[in-house]
Amino acid sequence: MNWTACDPWRTAGVGLDVLAAVHDTPAGLARRRAERLRALLAAACRGSALYRERLGGNAARPLAAIAPVGKDELMARFADWVTDPALRLDELRAFIADRGAIGRAFLGRYWVWESSGSSGRPGLYVQDAAAMAVYDALEALRRPLLTPLRRLLDPCGLAERSAFVGATGGHFASTVSVERLRALQPWLGERLRSFSFLQPVAELVAQLNRFAPTLLATYPTMALLLAEERAGGRLRIAPQEIWTGGEGLSAPMRAQIERSFGCPVAHSYGASEFLALAAPCRFGALHLNSDWVILEPVDERGAPVGPGEAGATTLLTNLANHVQPLIRYDLGDRVTLHPQHCACGSPLPVLEVQGRVDDSLVLRDTRGHAVRLLPLALTTVMEDEAGVLDFQIVQRGERALELSVGAPEGEAALVRSRAALRAYLRSQGLAGVQLRAHTGPPPQRGRSGKLQRVVAAGA
Repeated sequence: MNWTACDPWRTAGVGLDVLAAVHDTPAGLARRRAERLRALLAAACRGSALYRERLGGNAARPLAAIAPVGKDELMARFADWVTDPALRLDELRAFIADRGAIGRAFLGRYWVWESSGSSGRPGLYVQDAAAMAVYDALEALRRPLLTPLRRLLDPCGLAERSAFVGATGGHFASTVSVERLRALQPWLGERLRSFSFLQPVAELVAQLNRFAPTLLATYPTMALLLAEERAGGRLRIAPQEIWTGGEGLSAPMRAQIERSFGCPVAHSYGASEFLALAAPCRFGALHLNSDWVILEPVDERGAPVGPGEAGATTLLTNLANHVQPLIRYDLGDRVTLHPQHCACGSPLPVLEVQGRVDDSLVLRDTRGHAVRLLPLALTTVMEDEAGVLDFQIVQRGERALELSVGAPEGEAALVRSRAALRAYLRSQGLAGVQLRAHTGPPPQRGRSGKLQRVVAAGA
C-alpha cells in the first residue's frame, strides 16, 4: 500500500470536526459550509479550465449564479475538468479496465471508481487523500449503533465478520472502498469479504453460509432476495446488522428483510459523486451531511423548490473534493429537504430520497398519445396491490411491456401482479398495451449489477 494515498493525521483531524459538527447550531453548520465552499470555488477557479469558464474567473461568485453541469459535459471535457493534469482520461480508463487494480491507488495517490451509467454515460470519479479522509470520517462516525450492547462488549469489532454483496468485478465505489479498507488494514484478513451477486444464487448462498457474516451490507433488492433464501431455509446466516444503500428501500421491503433475518436494517444514502451523502439516526430518519455537501432540489426549469417539496432533480456540490470539482452537478435524484428538526436532536437536515435506479416509461395509447408512467407509481401498484416485491417491468416497445415475477413468489403472485398491472394500465388509458408476464429471473440488469425494477425501452 502506498501511504501517499492516505493521510492518517488529516483523517483524525476531520474525524474530530465531524464529531463536533453534530453538536453545532444550524448557524455554525452554515459557517463551516460557507468556508468550505469558498475554498472549493478558489481551487476550481485556479485549477479547472472548465470551472474557470463557468465562474467567469470569479471565485467569489454566488453559488446560485453558477450554471448547473451534467455528467456528459464533464466527461466530454475531462482534461479541462480536473485540477491535476496528471489525471489523463485514457490512462484512467486503462486503470479501471484492470480488475486486478481494484482497491489500488492510481499514480499512488488517487482513488478511482466508475459509475454504473444508469443515468447516461458512465462517469469516472477521482478522490485524493483529503476527500477520502472526509468520506471515512462520515462513514465511521455518523452511523447509529444498531446493536449497542454488542458494540459495548466488542468495541473494536474483533468478533465482527462483514460481508459486502454487490458487483465485485468492476471499479465501483462500494467495491473499491471494501478492497481499499482491506489493503489499509491487512489484519482484517478474512473478516471482511466481498461476494458477487452476479453469480448463481445457490453459489452465493453457499459462500455466505461458509463465511457466516455478523454484518451484511448490500443493495435492498439483494437483501430481499437473501431474505427469501433464508425464509426458505437455504441461507443459514444470522447477521446482527444489515446495511443497505444504492437503491430505494420501501417500508414493505424493510419489514420483510427484518422479519426474515430477525435483526435491524439501516439504510444510508450515497452516490459515486459523494460517498456519504446521508446516514440514518436512531429514529431511522436520513440526515444530510450538510457540513460537507450541498444538495439543491430544483424543478424542471432548474429553479429551487421550497422546503418540504420534492424537486425534479437535485444539484450536488461536493465540498471535499478539490481534485475533480463537482459544483451544482445534476445528480439525477429526487430529494426532499425537510425544514423541521428531527427528534434525535441532530442539527443536520432531514431528507427523503426517491432515487434514480428505476426509469420512467413512456407508452403510446390507441390514439398515439404519449403517456408517462412514473416508476414510483408502478412499484406501488406491484407492492401494495399485488403484494409482490420481487419483480421487474421492462418496456419492449411503445405499446409493449414484459413483467417478470421472481419464481419464489409463485404462480398466484404472477396472477395478482398481472391483474393489478393491467388494471393500472387501463386507468391510465393504456388498455391496449401488450403485457407478457412470466415467472423467473429478471431479464435485464444494469452494468453494475444493480437490479432495476422498472426499465425503459433501450435502457
